[in-house]
Amino acid sequence: MSTTRRKALLLGLAFAATTSTITQPASAQSATQALAQESVIETIKQDGVLRVGLSVFTPWSMRDKNGELIGFELDVGRALAEDMGVDVEFIPTSWDGIIPQLVSGNFDVIISGMSITPERNLTVNFTNPYAYSGLTILANKAMTEGFSEEDYNSPDVIFAARRGGTAPVAIAQLFPKAQLLLFDEEAASVQEVLNGNAHATMYSEPAPSIEARRYPDKLHVPFDKPFLATGEGFALRKGDPDALNFFNNWIAGRTATGWFKERNDYWFKGVEWESKVAE
Repeated sequence: MSTTRRKALLLGLAFAATTSTITQPASAQSATQALAQESVIETIKQDGVLRVGLSVFTPWSMRDKNGELIGFELDVGRALAEDMGVDVEFIPTSWDGIIPQLVSGNFDVIISGMSITPERNLTVNFTNPYAYSGLTILANKAMTEGFSEEDYNSPDVIFAARRGGTAPVAIAQLFPKAQLLLFDEEAASVQEVLNGNAHATMYSEPAPSIEARRYPDKLHVPFDKPFLATGEGFALRKGDPDALNFFNNWIAGRTATGWFKERNDYWFKGVEWESKVAE
């Protein structure tokens, strides 16, 4: 190869490398901008409304005596919408269908006391935890009198639990020999225990203690400890880093001011709100 041709080849390679170096960042920037424009945060801003999926269970979310939704999650959703400068729409959804409804786009985010689990994380993304709770056993007094924790792990024992929640998983892990009945709502599980059709149910405090106070002759919380305490996060669709970033920063900011603790103490440790809810 002649010296002239060699120089021309080297100049061509240098030009190609320079062009590639310039093009790649521009292409990456364009992709980043497109991703940001597709974020649910932009949809919320454009529509002027935050759509929140939730499932009704005390005291996360419930109906008051006028039929209006109240509870910890309602406070969270309203505060989030207020800080975003938009309205909020709450969409009650059955628990076993709430993740598919999110993925289908029927609402923007799930704020419903959803425990962060690897199985769920395969389908949706989770924010950092904004609340922490464990599961508590609520048992039929007459049917479980004198029971130790080990006695619940028996083929003769029947648990009732809400379908699609963390309780059925916990029961299967902690009490694998027990029978398990599944229902769409927490209230139905409690009713089975009240009626003597199940020995116990399991779900998040303070609801079990509330039911035990409501029916002291029939129900009790036999163990003063939570089982499988986990963190709860907002759930959102995958592929949306801007929304994940915003929600995480909002949770961090509200946590730093003590707002989450104040609301958590009110709904999970206090009892003054109970008079607002129909028995």
